[in-house]
Amino acid sequence: MTEQAVSAHTPAYAAADLTNCDREPIHIPGAIQPHGALLALGLDLAEVVMASANAGPMLGVDPDDVPGASLASLLGAEAAEAVRVSVEGARAEVLHLHVEELAARGALLPSYVDAAVHRSGDRVLVELEAADPEGEALLSYRAARGAMQRLSRTASVVELSEGLVREIADLTGFDRVMVYRFDQDWNGEVIAESRRPDLNPFLGLHYPHTDIPAQARRLYTVNWIRLIADILYTPVPIHPVLDPATGAPLDLSHSTLRSVSPIHVEYLSNMGVTASMSVSLVIDGELWGLIACHHYSGPLELSLDVRAASEFLGQVASQLVAERERADARESQRRAEELLTTVQAATSSSPAPLQTLMQISSLADLMDAGGVALCFDGHLTTLGTVPDHASIRRIAELLRRPESQPGSSSYLAALDPDLAAVADTAAGALVIGSAPDRWLCWVRPELPEVVDWGGDPTNKQMALAEDPQVRLSPRKSFEKWQQVVRGHSEVWQPWHLDHAVSLASHLASLLYANSREQVDMAESLQRSVIPVQAPRFDGLEMAARYLPASTFQMGGDWWDAFELPGGRMAFVVGDVAGHGVAAATTMTQLRAAVRAHLFGEESPAVVLDRTDRFMDGLFEQVIATAVVGTVEPATGRVVLAAAGHPPPLLIQGGAAQELQIATRPVLGLGVTGARETELVLTPGSTLLLYTDGLVERRGVDLSTSLALLADLAGRGPGPAGMEEWVDGMLLAVPGARDDDTTVLAIRMSPAG
Repeated sequence: MTEQAVSAHTPAYAAADLTNCDREPIHIPGAIQPHGALLALGLDLAEVVMASANAGPMLGVDPDDVPGASLASLLGAEAAEAVRVSVEGARAEVLHLHVEELAARGALLPSYVDAAVHRSGDRVLVELEAADPEGEALLSYRAARGAMQRLSRTASVVELSEGLVREIADLTGFDRVMVYRFDQDWNGEVIAESRRPDLNPFLGLHYPHTDIPAQARRLYTVNWIRLIADILYTPVPIHPVLDPATGAPLDLSHSTLRSVSPIHVEYLSNMGVTASMSVSLVIDGELWGLIACHHYSGPLELSLDVRAASEFLGQVASQLVAERERADARESQRRAEELLTTVQAATSSSPAPLQTLMQISSLADLMDAGGVALCFDGHLTTLGTVPDHASIRRIAELLRRPESQPGSSSYLAALDPDLAAVADTAAGALVIGSAPDRWLCWVRPELPEVVDWGGDPTNKQMALAEDPQVRLSPRKSFEKWQQVVRGHSEVWQPWHLDHAVSLASHLASLLYANSREQVDMAESLQRSVIPVQAPRFDGLEMAARYLPASTFQMGGDWWDAFELPGGRMAFVVGDVAGHGVAAATTMTQLRAAVRAHLFGEESPAVVLDRTDRFMDGLFEQVIATAVVGTVEPATGRVVLAAAGHPPPLLIQGGAAQELQIATRPVLGLGVTGARETELVLTPGSTLLLYTDGLVERRGVDLSTSLALLADLAGRGPGPAGMEEWVDGMLLAVPGARDDDTTVLAIRMSPAG
């Protein structure tokens, strides 16, 4: 150890302060909380190597006799054997032990103890606490099971969180229980709260990412529950502080008794908290939020059984939150799709679609925005709350992308510091346009305008009553949060950009009859939504091509490929009947709809049926074909559904065969009934999808064209790779193409 001052809470390292608490090694404090005792043994369990200073009185033995003692001598042969079996099972668990010797020795621990056993490096840690009577443990289990059933009936993340805080409060007796949700930058918000009636509400308050630094968030993902039974506890050091074998402190990441940072103790003390507990909410291995519990009426010791029941509810809630968030996202997309349909219907029936567009009050709501501006041939029209004309034009200049691709930002001041002056109305924006003087721009205000501490009079009173010398408190944290997010808006979701593309393409089709320049916009829009190159995915090789017809520059073909949650990859090949602006703009809308449904985690068959309903309510006399699929790169499992589309080819073992997949009628007929076909791509095998432009030639029998394609494709990608092989597929059938052509090839990477 160095000569630097240490804290009693963390004798293993120098005391932290506000300048370095984000680097504090809180997983190796060198001390525990005093409501239990810790023993550290070698992997052979032969003897105690390190122990908390209170282990002697806790176990009723002389403290000098603990180091070097066997577990059997301290806990009895039966308990020592239970620990050995647990260690050999290679899993952390809680043991309920009956140690009759403890009462006889006058130990501070009762005869019935709970032992939390886990490995830490080359040490086995045994943490001992007083156990609940058996009946109370059963009550905790039953309470958790009942709570789980009630939580499963909730319909949204907020409703689930509100139920969760009530259940945890009833189970544990804490005066205040909150669900605290992180945003993408690790700032937090209290989204649900159960509290004693006399306590000031924290619901809706925000806290900066610095309140819970990165190393603390890491611990929350590896150890889901942490209790501080008494904020004023006297830490118990571990002797020796450094492991004799390694010269390093014990890693207490998984410990139930770990002493906490004095910075955290100070923060809680300044809030009047006397005991606290936190339970992690983790989704896909990442910390989503916390169940934060505060007590104000003295210490609160909870048995391991109650804590285990709370942790169980946290794990159940984590799974339910993931499901509810997906459901909430689907509902948001559904509402946006309804708004988009309303906007498109209103503009379709108007002789002046742009004028009508800017009279639709829900146009800003479509993108969850505060206002929207339309610039056409330099003339600016606005709706809702937007900044001055010069600022809105500057925003459009910064965000407009080439070829009518949408551009967005949730922090405009980072692009131009002068825009910080208009952050109250336009901290973020989404822009789509075809030219410098033709664009749509949606704007959002900064977050402090949406969520403001000063709006709650009780919070103002608490702030005024606070000692200005107090350096850590919820009020100061909130002010700090405002500084962190000043000038930021809510983040734009991918489906916002997709809806912008759909609306822009719809408007383009309406304006085509009146302006040839609108054709240029539609062509650039088509180019913007058809990727130039296939994306890369681990375990897969992919190549794609799109070629316009010989006589038309615009058609209805498209392909798409993107990653889905959970590691799957989605792919689509489709063809809208016809050519020109109508086909191209319809294609972009169908592409956006299919994408939205897939991101909503719908199956390929459901995606096709829902897209058909979307077309039936929006388009007249428009049909399309499509193949929609998903593939798991790790296993090669493929799920396919088709709607009147040419069947894919499967290339493996030096031959190509046409897949006999289930298919429903073409899209646009207002019918359902899509079915799915599953297969497994083996390493080295290739799936080839295409539109009819690849094989249809005037005067050539279709069976002849298909045979030529299968013969060439069956040779498979050679040493030159997928790109050259796909180029060859475009030449499989000679002759002029009367239709645009799309080819998408997906290959499982060869083994080894």
